[in-house]
Amino acid sequence: MARYLRPRVTGPQVFFTLALEQRGEDRLLRHIADLREAVRMTQNSRPFRIDAMVVLPDHLHAIWTLPPQDRDFSTRWASIKALFSMRQEAGAQRASHLKRREKAIWQRRFWEHHIRDAGDLAKHLHYCWGNPVKHGLVEKAVDWPFSSIHREIKLGKVDPSWSGIAPSGDYGE
Repeated sequence: MARYLRPRVTGPQVFFTLALEQRGEDRLLRHIADLREAVRMTQNSRPFRIDAMVVLPDHLHAIWTLPPQDRDFSTRWASIKALFSMRQEAGAQRASHLKRREKAIWQRRFWEHHIRDAGDLAKHLHYCWGNPVKHGLVEKAVDWPFSSIHREIKLGKVDPSWSGIAPSGDYGE
């Protein structure tokens, strides 16, 4: 099995991408209330701040800041995935899913990137909020209802007319 070496930084700010096992399905949107409840329950038991989040039909992006002296985001994501999965019908299970008692809803791993500085944060915020535009789901980022961009607009931190396209035009990839 692969061994992942993660930075040993406590209280990190981290960008994540999580995807459903079956790309192309819309389970996350159809069951958005279940996902929100799983996140809420996990935040109550293991606090973290959501700096940004966008939920698309088959994947999500998030930027979190963990409390000082804490770097355990993996347990938090495991909790969210498990709590969400408990409320769902199983997906197309292979023998490996049955062996591990998995419902075949989420991909087993997730992608993370530790934010390095203010420029890196801005790049990942734009990527997160611009993702529905990139996937052709809406013309402007503000038009996507499942995004934390709305919170930032209310706080006056983001211009409501922002198109969702990063200044370089490449979504920061």
